Amino acid sequence: MKHTFLLLLAISMFSCKNEAKKDAANPEIISETTVEAPTKKYPEALVKVFDAHGGLDTWNKMQSLAYTQVKESGNVSTITNLKNRNIVVDMPEHTIGANDEDVWLNTKGEKAFKGNPRFYYNLMFYFYAMPFVLADDGIIYGDAEPLTFEGVTYPGIKISYQNGVGESSGDDYVLYYNPTTYKMEWLGYTVTYFSKEKSSELHFRRYTAWQNVNGLDVVEAMVGYKAEENVPTAAGREDKFINVKLSTEAPDSSVFKTPETAKVAK
Repeated sequence: MKHTFLLLLAISMFSCKNEAKKDAANPEIISETTVEAPTKKYPEALVKVFDAHGGLDTWNKMQSLAYTQVKESGNVSTITNLKNRNIVVDMPEHTIGANDEDVWLNTKGEKAFKGNPRFYYNLMFYFYAMPFVLADDGIIYGDAEPLTFEGVTYPGIKISYQNGVGESSGDDYVLYYNPTTYKMEWLGYTVTYFSKEKSSELHFRRYTAWQNVNGLDVVEAMVGYKAEENVPTAAGREDKFINVKLSTEAPDSSVFKTPETAKVAK
């Protein structure tokens, strides 16, 4: 009996060792699950507007935007890093810039700058980089009443911002697009930077001409409009843009560095 017990114990231990060897030779394969970041969703009409201007994917490949605004008082040249939004605006008598730390003003002569550099430095950039800047983070999309002007009705998309986004998160925009081509035609916008209060009064710019640069249709000309009861009435000043460059290469970061002679805007 004792010999039988020892024989069974030996067989059992041998079987366990064989099982352990099998497990080591054939470990259990644990499948890995790849979690993808959620894709940002845009209103269907806005995607069609992006596509009509060359596509958001093409825009997202660009890292640098440069253009010159034609002005009677002297042309204004701007260069922007599209990824971090560092910017330099070079005027005949002043240069304004913004980097990761400062908004700065550099005066070239004796003439004082009229205005607030923090309000001015990216003002024209936002008008110029339409419609693609409306894909930025922190945006809330909504419906807007269509705009009818000279017998044409333009559907609208309302844009508002989450609190703390940008210098003026209280601003609202309305993009109006051509119902046939989906090209952007009008921009309605409110101004809250100085009052810090929400406003329902719309100002208007009409996008009258586009130019193709590196596969994207960007602004060639726009016109400011007077408005009554949130409807554009009479055309005002026209802004034209030349020497437009879009590049997949980022600008040299030294371009945006605060000059020693500049004053930091508060």
